Amino acid sequence: VLAALDANTVAPAAFTKDIFKPDAKGEVPDRKNYHGWLSTGVPGVIAGLKRALDEFGTMSFADVLQPAIALARDGFKVPASLSAMITRFKGSFEKDAGTARLYLPGGAAPVAGSLFRNPELAEVRSTLAKANSIEPFYRGDIALRIAEGFAKNGGMVTKDDLAAYQARLIEPLKFSWGEHTIHTPPLLCGGITVLQMLAILKALKWDTIQNGAQRLVLRVEAMRLAWRDRLHLLGDPEFGPVPHERLLSEDYAVECAEKIRAAVNAGKILEPDFKTTTQDGTLSFSACDKHGNIASLTLTHGEGFGEHVTVEGLGLTLGHGMSRFDPRPDHPNAPGPRKRPLHNMVPVLITKGMQPVVAIGGRGGRKIPNAMLEFLTQHVIRRRPFGESLKSPRLHTEGGKLVEHQKDWPKASLNALQQVGYTLKPGGSATLSGVALENCKWLAGMP
Repeated sequence: VLAALDANTVAPAAFTKDIFKPDAKGEVPDRKNYHGWLSTGVPGVIAGLKRALDEFGTMSFADVLQPAIALARDGFKVPASLSAMITRFKGSFEKDAGTARLYLPGGAAPVAGSLFRNPELAEVRSTLAKANSIEPFYRGDIALRIAEGFAKNGGMVTKDDLAAYQARLIEPLKFSWGEHTIHTPPLLCGGITVLQMLAILKALKWDTIQNGAQRLVLRVEAMRLAWRDRLHLLGDPEFGPVPHERLLSEDYAVECAEKIRAAVNAGKILEPDFKTTTQDGTLSFSACDKHGNIASLTLTHGEGFGEHVTVEGLGLTLGHGMSRFDPRPDHPNAPGPRKRPLHNMVPVLITKGMQPVVAIGGRGGRKIPNAMLEFLTQHVIRRRPFGESLKSPRLHTEGGKLVEHQKDWPKASLNALQQVGYTLKPGGSATLSGVALENCKWLAGMP
């Protein structure tokens, strides 16, 4: 059985398409889509994890929760990096009573080496464990207290929004190259963009091109076209027409390849250029077991501490999933009642024949799709070993002429990109982590 699970956040029923309408400068006033009680929707992670356990697990929900209960109750020593991050966000944390009380005891961030505990969150988890269910969180006393927190602070999530939430099993997308098949969740994940890039490369016969500089430019152009489509055309397909099937069709891949080939042969690059916004955050975990089962899980709170608000009495700091909507009311990914936003997570499983051979995912916001493309071109197309493919240096573009590169990129290749019209800038990439079956042994890797 190969399945995908959607536990994306959902907008409250009261959300309107113009709730985050930008001002004349294109900015959302007070960045209310990123921080504060309007920037969160219905939390989905706990429902998604419970659904995964119900469908594929072997332990009870109550037993699975015990380590998390102990961690919140007994605490952990604060690393210097966490202390520094809380200090950086101090001004924002002070605006919310629950967040200030939890993360700024005595008015300051906990010092490195001190013990951080969250007994209220431990009690929430204990309640769920006693019920052996998520019902209290979505349709019980915890749900009522969450809804009260939103009402008190000007948020929009209600008890009815929480009660309506369901994590969903969905059919994965798949794309074959040679003897490997790549599986990834469909919209609203970022995998559709990665598969679109691969489809364009396949139409370009990219793996047969000998000229290294030309091969590099063609790949960057495939990335730019896929990002243009992603940021202009994609949104929740349940709320309007989204051409997701066309984007992955062979005909469209050939059409894109012809545009790219014509531009590159003329010594030019394509012109799509537009403003994008930064999206960071995300955690990713991949695992295998002795039976050969594999899984890739990606989840996100959103940058550092999500929306910077905490439900008082529950110790529950909320994520800012509503920031992933495009604030423009006429955009396919605009906010709307009970809509799910587009996001950048790209968990991937790779099979060879019927054999699962790789589970991989990434953390790093919008840089995840391009990092995943780099891994797949190295490991699946160029057949390089798993560990080597993970460490391969990466490029990042979101459709404009700016191309970020990691420091290990060969200077000659960067010069070739600059000569045809790209603007280059040193930059980082997403962090990928995964497991792979190589030489009859399972390996784990994270560069």
